[in-house]
This record gives sequence, structure tokens and C-alpha cells, in this order.
Amino acid sequence: MDRADGSIQRFTCLRQRQIRIINYSPSLLTLYNYPMFIIDAHLDLSMNAMDWNRDLRLPVHEIRKREEGMTDKPDRAKGTVSLPALRKGNIGLVVATQIARYVAPGNPLPGWHSPEQAWAHTQAQLQWYKAMEEAGEMVQIKNSVELEEHLSLWNDQTSDASKPIGYILSLEGADSLVTIDHLHRAHAYGLRAVGPAHYGPGRYANGTDATGKLNEQGKLLLKEMEQLNIILDATHLCDDAFWDAMKLFNGTIWASHNNCRTLVNHNRQFSDEMIKVLIEKKAVIGGALDAWMMVPGWVRGVSSPKEMNCCLEKLVDHIDHICQIAGNTLHVGIGTDLDGAFGKEQCPYDLETIADLQQFPTLLSKRGYTASDCENIMHKNWLRLLREAWK
Repeated sequence: MDRADGSIQRFTCLRQRQIRIINYSPSLLTLYNYPMFIIDAHLDLSMNAMDWNRDLRLPVHEIRKREEGMTDKPDRAKGTVSLPALRKGNIGLVVATQIARYVAPGNPLPGWHSPEQAWAHTQAQLQWYKAMEEAGEMVQIKNSVELEEHLSLWNDQTSDASKPIGYILSLEGADSLVTIDHLHRAHAYGLRAVGPAHYGPGRYANGTDATGKLNEQGKLLLKEMEQLNIILDATHLCDDAFWDAMKLFNGTIWASHNNCRTLVNHNRQFSDEMIKVLIEKKAVIGGALDAWMMVPGWVRGVSSPKEMNCCLEKLVDHIDHICQIAGNTLHVGIGTDLDGAFGKEQCPYDLETIADLQQFPTLLSKRGYTASDCENIMHKNWLRLLREAWK
């Protein structure tokens, strides 16, 4: 836990907590007041709706049934996310993305051939969110007043079961921002977080599997984000760009969906040194449920969750690693990335739908985490960061 002088003690009390709660089990439901309110800091909802043509108002099993026999994508009939599933899991607030990559000539990654096309695609995704708002399915959260009103609604146990899912709009990869002026336009329609990079080389920053520091446009982007109070999402920044951003950006930082390089060695993951600087900057890191990020040795298209023993417990390993570095439970949350171009073929075998996030408090308790720790991880850390950013 944090000392008063700001120094860190190692989080050594876990084993004692393990002993204290070992005799609980059925009573955990009472101890943790299930269903616990959950925030998921990374879901590609509009991508699933617009690119995968999924009607997310339907239950997951109905979406899967409609996709039976389809072979255009490896995760057909294997999705895990829908708006009813979010409600079932008491996941009342999400960070929901727009995403559209620009690819220069010679870039083998899928994407759009001009920034203008990428921008137009993000606008189509935006209109899906607006359509869901008009249908009463979702509500956009842009400031502290809207946040507290939404939390009050979800805390009201007497209100209608079909509560709207709150969403904070985020841009995953900044390629679609044709100019810096487009960042201002996006902020005006509610964009509140930006990850400058995704995979490969980007127009503002290089991402996963690439190298290179921020270019001049990237530095200008961070400056404008800071002035607009847009949250910097450090996820997907390559190491060079990450360290540049940590030096240059003085605004609010989070990492919406990232795991630990010490446990799964890949440049997509955060090294312990990266985790330490994020902690120093009061960031929160969201644990992701993409199997290849959870367990070492995963081979895409070959490995299976059961074969690799990829279960929800494996994410607890990553969460615990961050907590041990921090000396507390204040810098980690959930950012699943479920249905982020993968489905049940590449996520924990003990997760049927996103509603199964409700298993985490019990899994954490088995490691000695208290009810307060679990609340931090499942929602309070994200709320504290947002309240501080939007005050």
C-alpha cells in the first residue's frame, strides 16, 4: 500500500488475506454484493455492428445462430458480446471505440487507402452509437455530471432492467484524424480518449510490431489532446513512442487493454518499467482477455483455449503482477477487448459471454483480495481516474 510520503511498500498482505477468507465460498455472493457493478474499458462495439454486421441488441446466442456457416472471419458464430449480455453482467459503463486504420502503399495490414476514407468510416461507426442512443439502448458519457447521473441510475435497484449502457467514446489508433482540426471536431461530438497508434506504422505514432519515436504530427497531437483534456490511451504504442509520450504528455493517461510482458513476452505487452512509469503518472491499466496476451506460446489459428489452459484465472495472474509492482490495487482494472476481431476460439474457455466477468471477484478473493480490492479493480479505479480528469 502507499505510504504517506508517496513511497511504495510491497503488497505483502495477500497471503494473510488468503488465510482470512479461505473458509468463505457460497457466502462470497453476499460478501461481494453480486452482481458487482463493472466497467469494461475497451470494447469495439461499433466495429462489431458495422464491420461484422452484428445486431448487438440481440442476445449472444441469437447473433451466433445467425452467423452459423459463415466463414469470412475466424470468429463467426463465436462472439461473446451484446448489449443484453452487458446488462446481464451488470457491466453498465464501457469505453467504446471507433477504429479505422490508414495503410500506406506497401503496408500489408488491412486498412483504408486514405485518411479521408478512414475518417468517413469512423463517422459511420459514430452514427451507430447515435442510433443506439435514439433507441434507448446506450447513452454517451462526456463529463462528470453525466457520469454521476448514469451511476445513480445503475445503482437504483428499483429502476427498469433495460437500463442503457453508458459509453465513453474512444479512438483506437489516430490514423483517421485527417488533420489536427479533426481532433477538435471529434472532441465536439464526444471523443474523450485517443490511442495514437494501433498495429504497425501509423500517421502519428508507431504501434504494435513497429518501432520509432513520435513524429512531429504525433507530438502536436499529444499537445492538442492535453489542451482538450482528452485522455491518452497508451495501449498499442511501440516502446519508442511510449517513452516519448510519457515524457511529453502531462494530461490524464490510461491503458485501456494491456497485459504484462513479464508473463507473456511480446512488444504488445507492458514491461515492468512501463508499468512503473504508468503508476507514477496515476494511470490505470485494463487487463485484456485476448488469449495470446494471457498465456505464453499461443499460436494464432492453431492453439485452443482448453489446450493452452487459457482461463479467467490467467488474467488474475496479470492483474496480480501489476498490483505487486504498485504495492496496492489502485492501478489496474478490466479492459477485455472481447470480440475485438476474435471470439470464443481465442478467449478464456470458462467465459461463455461477457456477463461472465462476474466471476472475477471470486477469483480475486481466492488470491486474498478483499471486497474493497475487488471493487477497485472492477470499477472504482476507472471512476477515480475519470472523476479526477473531469473535475
